[in-house]
Amino acid sequence: MNILTKESIERFYIRLLEEEKARATIEKYLRDIRAFAEWVGDAALDKCKVLEYKRYLSERYAVTSVNSILSSLNAFFVCYNRYDLKVRTLKVQKQIFSEKTRELSKSEYLRLLEVAEAQHMTRLYLLMQTVCATGIRVSELQYITVEAVERGCAKIRGKGKYRTVFLPRELCTMLKRYLRLQGIVCGTVFVTRHGNPMNRSNIWKEMKRLCRLAGVCEKKVFPHNLRHLFARTYYTVRKDIVRLADILGHASINTTRIYTMECGDTHRRQLQQLGLLKSVCIT
Repeated sequence: MNILTKESIERFYIRLLEEEKARATIEKYLRDIRAFAEWVGDAALDKCKVLEYKRYLSERYAVTSVNSILSSLNAFFVCYNRYDLKVRTLKVQKQIFSEKTRELSKSEYLRLLEVAEAQHMTRLYLLMQTVCATGIRVSELQYITVEAVERGCAKIRGKGKYRTVFLPRELCTMLKRYLRLQGIVCGTVFVTRHGNPMNRSNIWKEMKRLCRLAGVCEKKVFPHNLRHLFARTYYTVRKDIVRLADILGHASINTTRIYTMECGDTHRRQLQQLGLLKSVCIT
């Protein structure tokens, strides 16, 4: 039985909807399945072919990306009871430090804000502060509405859960001024010229332009990194990972730990500050 057909993929899509998967998750699963179907083409589908695709991915993508794609494929195979096609994900050693080349520092973030303000990029200037001051996901910006700004908190629904996100008073003051100037009286605060809520794509595009103007490495400037900066900053100040997990909307503290990882340089400085070494003149 050939399960890689448009009809089977459509049925898989319906199954994901029935399981109430998040929209972004569904889109990601379907994208992975379609890419695999295009790679297989008219060839016979068996375990050897799936393993060949696994090797193909391993030579071209990072381990985390490969495992993410394989998880999508395995979910599809299970949907059709083709357990014989499932493959193991790649083993990866747990990472205890974040990559410095991809970690946005607070000073870099403030420089981005300074340039955004100077360039009159007001919408992006406020959007970045909204994400970084609350820790919300970019996909949750749609819940930052005029009504939420008036209340001082947003009611966020995502991944089958509801949570309340408080908006700092100073942020609300800035957003209210922006809403008056833009003539926005209801609905989502951050919208395009056509009135549609801003999405990850157009936010990313604006942030890339800003990072070039500010002289900040492009690898560090993407919307989700602002959420990571919030998490690291909050944990540094409060040292409460349980509360942080609640704020971020994480079901597992293990996920939150990824957000609070420090870079190797920070860990090295902390070791040096322990005062457990005594220098001695060796002759």
